[in-house]
Amino acid sequence: MNTTAQLKKNYHFIKYQKLIIVAIVIGFLSALLAIILKRMTEHYETILLDKASNHWYFFILFPIFGLSVISILRYYLFQKKENKGIREIFETTAQRRNSLPLYKIPSHFINGFITVIFGGSTGIEVSTVVATATIGSIAQEKENLFNRHKTELICAGVAAGITALFFSPLAGILFAWEVISKKINAVFLLTCSIASAVAYLMIQLLNEKPLFPVQLQGWHWHALPYFVLLGLLAGMNSVYLTKSVLFFKKHFSKIKQHSNRIIMGAAILSASLLLLPQLYGEGYHAIKENILLANHTLLTLSVALTFLGIILLKPIVTSVTLASGGDGGVFAPSIFIGGFIGLLLAICLNTFFNANVIPLNFMILGMGAMLSASINAPLTAIFLTCGIINDYTLFFPIVLTCWVAKYTAQAIYPFTVYTYNAVAK
Repeated sequence: MNTTAQLKKNYHFIKYQKLIIVAIVIGFLSALLAIILKRMTEHYETILLDKASNHWYFFILFPIFGLSVISILRYYLFQKKENKGIREIFETTAQRRNSLPLYKIPSHFINGFITVIFGGSTGIEVSTVVATATIGSIAQEKENLFNRHKTELICAGVAAGITALFFSPLAGILFAWEVISKKINAVFLLTCSIASAVAYLMIQLLNEKPLFPVQLQGWHWHALPYFVLLGLLAGMNSVYLTKSVLFFKKHFSKIKQHSNRIIMGAAILSASLLLLPQLYGEGYHAIKENILLANHTLLTLSVALTFLGIILLKPIVTSVTLASGGDGGVFAPSIFIGGFIGLLLAICLNTFFNANVIPLNFMILGMGAMLSASINAPLTAIFLTCGIINDYTLFFPIVLTCWVAKYTAQAIYPFTVYTYNAVAK
């Protein structure tokens, strides 16, 4: 072997050795960050929601307090720059010289936490994704050997964060591919697989539980047409969510005084929370309550109006939260809305058509279908849905509804909140 070939072989050996080490570190730090943010948010959201449920005026005070604190922190601590969510990652990966600055970790961690615990109707998923992507970006900057692998290391952080939140390494890797990278190579597979494996090991060691542990009863082939119908409804509602976010961001951006945006946003959010407390935060508390009762829920006027109100108002309050300065994205709202679409459809089918479908199954399927359509990532949605319940019983129906929802949404409107740009305007 000549000297040039030997040097090239040594270079690749050293590079992959270092990539393995850095992927382990990224996986550990990203999982740790995601788990801490998840636990803190769940703990304090429960406390503050309980306070507001017992004293209605907190539904008015919490949103304006939370949005105001975020604005103050952004002005004095985070370089007066607003968080753009997933778009920040796109802007970084699009150009080799760009990078995610270190302050993006505390910025998204703190702002995402404050947004949700004080009633902002989003979730911590996008905050976690950008913060963990920043870990990968910083790791790339520390070693010249990684100059050509910035996207792969960012994706490793993202994959580990999603794995830690949703109990599914496959969902983490697929999200990094479908949404962030759009391409696969050897370095991507190596770093994302290792980071996700480390994150999964972390959640096992720390005894993390699936988001919605359930006992499923199987499913029936006669329900296939109804699964398709659910996919169609989820796809249409995802377009409503996307257009709501774009509409409110556009019109709130015309309000020059940021304090006026906060006041207007808090007013809309507070009025919605007083009407439907289920809209508080990411809404997982309401999903968990309804999962327990799903198969015993009967269609009454009160139930129908409540579920319709949730489905129609959640996109608006999510959009207002983001437009007025809150941190987050459409990840959690999609899961939340999809769950209630599925439950309402199932009890309507059983009441009016004697369809004999299982409402709990439709809740789970609705979550995946709505997420698939909202972020245009059906493979991520399929494995993430199985991960959040830690059960693959509904795998085939989930595949069906996720793909139907995605293509329905694309047929109506070709953009998501992630891909919308000046061309769409």
